[in-house]
Amino acid sequence: MKKYIKSLFLLAATYILAAPVATAQNGTYHTVRDLESWTSAKLKYQFSKKLDFGIEEQLRLKDNAKTVDQYFTEITAGYDITKHVGIGLGGRYIKQNDNVGKIQGYENHFRWNADLAYKHKIDRFDLKYRVRYQNKDELQISEAQGDTAKHTVRLKVGTDYNIKGWKLDPEVAAELFNRLNNSEGFYRMRFTVGTTYKFKKAGDLGAFYRIEKELQGDYRKTTNIIGVQYQYTLKRKNK
Repeated sequence: MKKYIKSLFLLAATYILAAPVATAQNGTYHTVRDLESWTSAKLKYQFSKKLDFGIEEQLRLKDNAKTVDQYFTEITAGYDITKHVGIGLGGRYIKQNDNVGKIQGYENHFRWNADLAYKHKIDRFDLKYRVRYQNKDELQISEAQGDTAKHTVRLKVGTDYNIKGWKLDPEVAAELFNRLNNSEGFYRMRFTVGTTYKFKKAGDLGAFYRIEKELQGDYRKTTNIIGVQYQYTLKRKNK
């Protein structure tokens, strides 16, 4: 089992440190790099063992974490169909900062998603798989004005490892983004390593490092992301 853990972290290190080398049809592509920070706070209400609701506020900074990229409010709901299978819904109202081009300023976007998830245990590993469909559209802009809703399918796999007597259990996840518009295909990949500390009565505090790579185009952006997330859970009292 220790060999498996080492292999996971070796894979993470290789992916993060490897320099992209590839050639596009019209020549070698260039990589644009950036550093972002994501900070979020979420309140979760556990209605029952199977059903929960949540509301989250998040702020994302770009341009070496100096400029606001976007901030949003998200409402979510999750339901466990069985011990291993769950579904989820989410709606996100986004204020996105467009600071490139002639017309700049904050744009209003709305994104909703539907999830199907599967989880199981192998020894001390919690393995999780998720398929997400999401639809993102800019508000108050019609198709005639150039707006087209973005339809995306996201495939995610991750694992947590429970270390006996240790509260900062490691978490690893990888995710692929597939744009359905005009059969664009896989256009983005994410790899995340992180951990979460669970306080007894004060919620959960998590931290992660994420690398995100664009897979298409002559100028493929690689973004390094540092994130901090806080979640407080309320549970319904049985009468």
